[in-house]
Amino acid sequence: MIIRSKAPLRIGLAGGGTDVSPYSDIYGGAILNATIDLYAYASLEPLNNGKIEFCIDGTDKCLVLDSKAQLELIEGFELFIGVYNRVIKQFNLKPLSFRLTSFIEAPQGSGLGTSSTIVVSILGAFIEWLKLPLGKYDIAHLAYEIERIDLNMAGGKQDQYAATFGGINYIEFLANDRVIVNPLQLKREVMNELEVNLLLYFTATQRLSAAIINEQVKNVNDKNEKSVDAMHNLKEQAHQMKESLLRGELNKIGEILHFGWQNKKQMAQSISNPLIDSIYETALNNGSTGGKISGAGGGGFMFFFCPKVTKIKVAQAIEQKGGRVQPFKFTTEGLTTWTIDY
Repeated sequence: MIIRSKAPLRIGLAGGGTDVSPYSDIYGGAILNATIDLYAYASLEPLNNGKIEFCIDGTDKCLVLDSKAQLELIEGFELFIGVYNRVIKQFNLKPLSFRLTSFIEAPQGSGLGTSSTIVVSILGAFIEWLKLPLGKYDIAHLAYEIERIDLNMAGGKQDQYAATFGGINYIEFLANDRVIVNPLQLKREVMNELEVNLLLYFTATQRLSAAIINEQVKNVNDKNEKSVDAMHNLKEQAHQMKESLLRGELNKIGEILHFGWQNKKQMAQSISNPLIDSIYETALNNGSTGGKISGAGGGGFMFFFCPKVTKIKVAQAIEQKGGRVQPFKFTTEGLTTWTIDY
């Protein structure tokens, strides 16, 4: 028997950063994101030898441990161990024996929510195996607690909810960990046009988001007016994006993205850099009307709105900067799990 799960990665269309505490606790945050057909996978095979094996598919990284109720964290396998420890503790289970293998269809640190998505996927495999009584909100919140509280990793809340729910969602983040996921019911022609006009581009650079997020958190705690005002504007950007998509006013999307990008750069100094600025200006000079970096910033993926028939021209221009265009389609399903007998 093998238990499998997959969860989709996401692009953050608007409101990025307002899901991070303490901003979301004090002011309330809002995000508009969309899942795409790049996935984090987990495969779990029950064993009967008293061992736990964690493997990262496509690499030689594999960790073999004696099965215990709580495992010590080991560098490179924190997400695996964090999920296991929390599941055992929260559901009062005996030590388990299994082999868990993961794979992500994008580099970690690329701004598509990879770390949170693999946590959701691994958690989904345990839920499928152990038949744990958790709904979507429960899964997303538990994944958030594992990553942000148990493992003390810096970041926000949007990725766990995007990966669990899937689709295009306007998500509100309120005080006391209250989250409301509002799926957008968009016309098919709007979805098609948005998909055709959005260009996803990997800058061929990666970054550690923690430093950027910690700077953002410090700015809120210090009541840095410039940074906090920028976050207020990003929350408004999420509202504008939602309204434009629901009304089918796609001519406004590039302008809204550009407005958001100008404000996002005010949240922390390291969000942009000369390479990112150069890529962005090149895209605008070749027909894009706006874009942004996906995730915390500093590197990874960017995306651009390229109206009418400008997408190929923009792609050819920015690929001269050393990165590559990533084909994608939107997805409507979030976390998916299944069991197969071998």
